[in-house]
Amino acid sequence: MSLKIQVPTLPESVADATIATWHKKVGDFCERDENIVDIETDKVVLEVVAPDDGVIEEIVHDEGATVNAHDVIGLFKATSAAISSTSTEEKTSHVAAAASPAQSHDALSPAVRRLVSEHGLDPESIRATGKDGRLSKEDVEAYLKAQTTQTQKPISAPESSSQVITPKSAGAREQKRVPMTRLRKRVAERLVSVQQNSAILTTFNEVNMQPVMELRQKYKEVFEKTHNSRLGFMSFFTKAVIEGLKRYPDLNASIDGDDIVYHGYFDIGIAVSAPRGLVVPILRDADSMSFADIETNIRTLGKKAQDNKLTMEELTGGTFTITNGGVFGSMMSTPIINPPQSGILGMHGITDRAVVIDGEIVVRPMMYIALSYDHRIVDGRESVGFLKTVKELIEDPARLLLEV
Repeated sequence: MSLKIQVPTLPESVADATIATWHKKVGDFCERDENIVDIETDKVVLEVVAPDDGVIEEIVHDEGATVNAHDVIGLFKATSAAISSTSTEEKTSHVAAAASPAQSHDALSPAVRRLVSEHGLDPESIRATGKDGRLSKEDVEAYLKAQTTQTQKPISAPESSSQVITPKSAGAREQKRVPMTRLRKRVAERLVSVQQNSAILTTFNEVNMQPVMELRQKYKEVFEKTHNSRLGFMSFFTKAVIEGLKRYPDLNASIDGDDIVYHGYFDIGIAVSAPRGLVVPILRDADSMSFADIETNIRTLGKKAQDNKLTMEELTGGTFTITNGGVFGSMMSTPIINPPQSGILGMHGITDRAVVIDGEIVVRPMMYIALSYDHRIVDGRESVGFLKTVKELIEDPARLLLEV
């Protein structure tokens, strides 16, 4: 019995999607609930899993195709006969491949048929290395690449005492063109939009990280044993940011038309670099979280971002964002606001620098921090005061516990 492989219901405000990756080919065996295809929207990647044990019978839409909700993108054969026949084929694949005649054109997958037709190729002349002796898309591409290499191979010239070495022509140099993922395209649109529609200004300060580093060193082992979570810098900065937002609520507000919307909650976005682009998962009601809660949630959301498993709910909303370019070695940057928010704090790398403390020049681990804000709603006084608050709380972390 054949089952339809369909595009799932798309998130609200998402009109269509793109087939990102087929993890299985026609004829491949799948276990129940195994991921068979990734579908990418502007915001998240959706996984379509096998409805039962069985095999992929047909792929209707290849990678890169634009699809809508509930579109049929393939067919799935889910029967006990399919399972038993698949296991039998696996045991006798080498014998069958040697004894059976070349594949007919109809037995080829849609992607292979398209490549063969476009280039006028004879499938029988191409070495098949796919499962059960099938001709795969990779086989055809390898064949085409080999043909191109042979065509471009220069004819050897007779030896001479002196050879003239000519530079490689521009046409022979390789370049690769790949389409943007939907997520990266959407991020690019939002970044350009916020630059055009906001009055962005950035102010800087520097923080002495020694007190926090000493506190972490002293309690990191007992913290990890107690809470089963590592104690990082992000929990300290998240706590400091929340206190700063309480003192300067304009930075926790947003503009909606001609109105300013002040949020009575603190949903903090944590910018994460994921394989398909930048994402900002949200810590909901972060002001009610402990240090351990913040660290655990950040670690969980970061893992889901790397696996492309973040949901729309985890990405939607947010009243303020923190981004840490220091993990990549950044010394200083001017972060871009995540609309419709009015501010974003940028953390950077920690570097030993000479600073003056109590009239003496000493070496301390210093970090530059940057606050980008929308000058339409936030004035310089508030931005500088906010950044100074974050600095003071990080340099004296006991104040975070006392909320002073």
